Amino acid sequence: MTEYRIDDLARAAGTTTRNVRGYQDRGLLPRPTRRGRIAIYTDTHLARLKVINDLLHRGFTIRHIADFLLGVQRGDDLVDVLGIREVVTEPWSKARSETISAEALKSLLNSRNPSHYKRLEDFGLIEADGDDYVLRDRETVYAFGRLTKLGLTLSKILDVHGKVEKEMAAVASTLISAGRDVVESERGEGWVPSEGSESDWAAELIGEMRRTATISAHSALDRALDRDLAHQLDDYLRKATD
Repeated sequence: MTEYRIDDLARAAGTTTRNVRGYQDRGLLPRPTRRGRIAIYTDTHLARLKVINDLLHRGFTIRHIADFLLGVQRGDDLVDVLGIREVVTEPWSKARSETISAEALKSLLNSRNPSHYKRLEDFGLIEADGDDYVLRDRETVYAFGRLTKLGLTLSKILDVHGKVEKEMAAVASTLISAGRDVVESERGEGWVPSEGSESDWAAELIGEMRRTATISAHSALDRALDRDLAHQLDDYLRKATD
């Protein structure tokens, strides 16, 4: 069995030594064996880290992962551990996560206002983890940071994000409801797969709906942004030259 020091383990798992220590402190990762003052990790630790990383990338929180690992160790049924929704359908969001210090986050977002961090948590963008923060959606949080560096206030950015979230919730409801209508019209209300071919059909339908919905929504948003940008630019320039 391969042995690792903490730096080597973190590198092999594609994470940081800070995260390794944080997972240990939260009970997500077994403690290493000690050889004098040296901590020794094994392939078991590496495999566990890869599971944690995969679940984080799928959108699960640290708390969910802790419940999952504890349940597996007890021998609980997987459906009871994760819940039927997580077993049947993996999260669509593929946002990358990252753990950074509270000071680093404050510097990134140019804000020390606790209400801002509460709103970010409510949006599911960050999660407090001891003295650190887990960025649940690294790209979005960093994008907010870039906007603050250009002079926008985080409060205004969060207001806009909240409006977009509300609009996207309506779009998602339309798309999911359409999929449900297809299943009910084809199979009847309350239908669940009872054999392999039916499960294959349901899985293929869900997969194609995801791809089509993503392409359709992204393309529609791009067209809408182009139209509105042109309209608002014309309006802005007309007022500027009056």
